Amino acid sequence: MTAPAAEQKCVCRAIPMVSRGVSVAALCLCLSAPALADDTLAAVQPGASAPVAMAATTVGGTSTWWQRVKVNMASTWQSNQYDLYLPLHTWHNRDDYSAQKISGYNETPWGLGAGKYFYDSEGDWHAWYAMAFLDSHDRTEPIGGYGYEKIWRPGGDWRLGAGLTFGFTARSDYHYYPIPVVLPLLSVGYGRFTMQSTYVPGGKGYGNILFTWLRWSF
Repeated sequence: MTAPAAEQKCVCRAIPMVSRGVSVAALCLCLSAPALADDTLAAVQPGASAPVAMAATTVGGTSTWWQRVKVNMASTWQSNQYDLYLPLHTWHNRDDYSAQKISGYNETPWGLGAGKYFYDSEGDWHAWYAMAFLDSHDRTEPIGGYGYEKIWRPGGDWRLGAGLTFGFTARSDYHYYPIPVVLPLLSVGYGRFTMQSTYVPGGKGYGNILFTWLRWSF
């Protein structure tokens, strides 16, 4: 079937916008890289296991919380395991937006992203990522940063995750100035595929948005 003309126009317009956004998102990712982990990178050898990395940052047999954070961030940065990110849906909370407002918003966030991931010695997920998508106003919005999830494995290849992400985003209505973000993460995964979501808090008529994407791990 041939797609409607309006839909074809939307897709064609989205491609160059997303392409520019990916470039900005990559810049956000580089700016988010942990400068404080530079000294740790020398201690974590490429391909080293998490326990070996942890041993490199122990003091008197006890590793501190901040040292563990730096090791995990550095190990993730050095990882040779990659994720492809595919934005799926943006949902505006119907309790905070009128039907008229929602009818004018885009809830199909065309976009793409990529990242590096790492599972630590406890089986928890860490990632550096960059992603760009079309926001509620059909404008390109990039985001880049670091994510962490505590992982539970109920059985087989199933995974459940909960954690947070921090990094930077940029929006057209704020003249694309970098905006720091700290947001929750929830996920359900099976095998190489993971459905992941975050919720942007807000008030009446702003924020309160559920954003969902698919991760494909390589």
